[in-house]
Amino acid sequence: MLFIKRFYSNVQRIAQIVSANKPGDTLQVQGWIKNVRRLKNNIFLDINDGSTSNKFQLVVPRNSATQQLTSGCVVSAVGCVQVAPNGHYELHADEVQPLADGHLRDGYPFSPKQKHAPEYVREHLHLRSRIDYIAAQMRVRHRAQKVIHDYMDEQHFIQINTPMLTTNDCEGAGEVFRVQPDSEQLLKQMARPNVAPEQSYFDQKVFLTVSGQLHLEAMSYGLGNTYTLTPAFRAENSKSPLHLAEFYMFEAELVHMEQLDMLAKFIERMLKEISNRLLNANAADVHFCQQSANSSSDLAWLQVPWKRLSYDEALALVVANKSSFKSAVDADEGFSKEQELFLVQHCGTPVFVMDWPARQKPFYMKTSRNNPERVDALDLLMPSVGELCGGSLRESDAERLKMHPQLPKDLSWYVELRKYGGLPTGGFGMGFERYLQLLTGVKNIRDVIPFPRYPHSCKM
Repeated sequence: MLFIKRFYSNVQRIAQIVSANKPGDTLQVQGWIKNVRRLKNNIFLDINDGSTSNKFQLVVPRNSATQQLTSGCVVSAVGCVQVAPNGHYELHADEVQPLADGHLRDGYPFSPKQKHAPEYVREHLHLRSRIDYIAAQMRVRHRAQKVIHDYMDEQHFIQINTPMLTTNDCEGAGEVFRVQPDSEQLLKQMARPNVAPEQSYFDQKVFLTVSGQLHLEAMSYGLGNTYTLTPAFRAENSKSPLHLAEFYMFEAELVHMEQLDMLAKFIERMLKEISNRLLNANAADVHFCQQSANSSSDLAWLQVPWKRLSYDEALALVVANKSSFKSAVDADEGFSKEQELFLVQHCGTPVFVMDWPARQKPFYMKTSRNNPERVDALDLLMPSVGELCGGSLRESDAERLKMHPQLPKDLSWYVELRKYGGLPTGGFGMGFERYLQLLTGVKNIRDVIPFPRYPHSCKM
């Protein structure tokens, strides 16, 4: 074993070496060995530290100590930056220290040079960040969150940490997880008259949130435009590659919003801007993810205006082509994913489906003043993933809201918002993981989130 006699205080991340250094600079790197090639006098080590999908080559002298280095080992190396014959930077290391043994022959589930199926990789969640395409997905995920926060801050939105524990269902679909202490002793200690024992902690039913929208509205009435990027939970019996039991929702609420078309314009402008920023910052990782997923997406939708269809226009197109669908066409149930993708393909661009039947949408959506059977709502349909965003103008008339047959009885506070200085608002929600699927071409949503939760699976 070779021990380093001196350490540099600023260990260089591999992703920054090209931009922060020049040939001849001395620096220190640390990372996992991905591949080893042994020649007569030197050993070539491909290492990665998680900062990039690109490997970085270490050139070390071949001797009894370096001969013991194998794939999976963690090493620290100090040396001089050089340019390899292929034009890439490499480090000629005069000091190398093994930091940990990878034990790849002692039950490690992934073979260094083998490509493993995503289903197999998901069986080892605690280790899958070592897989290149998962690591790339996590870097894209990190950057996507940052560009969203930066953009919304520039637009003067206030970020709100909406609660994960709530008493409302928001969408009214009943797809909620109940929350209560697991200790029967605690529940007995907190028991109160006229309260069900399982509800004694909060004195009422409490759920994991399905949406932060109603809480955003409450904050927007005093702060102006708000947004959140927070976990959401849906208790659906679905193993679809587009659904999770726990996922992240990006939601925004805009005040003084009175035209649905203006909301659509904001969504289109925002998605194009954050996507371009993400591609500029993490192009290599996005392309690596696309290649790993065998995706041919060229993201042409970034360069063209998006189409708008009324619900009736969209339904007429679907009905006219119903013989080509495997899924049934049902005017009372909205559109299946197959039908959504057809509409996108037919239009040649992403498409906003607008002005929906009131019977298909939740209580909070504004009833059209021109047609009481319609609400001022939109769904944004995108290539490959179908519905990406859902939004609407919110019903700002307290009397109309109170008379809505689907208004939950415990939402008097929501009506009260309109009573005390109410104003028109509109907003939307976007499934963050679906957005990542759209950008990277990954087929299964379970591979764009670190620890996926879905029916029959909640590991770790």
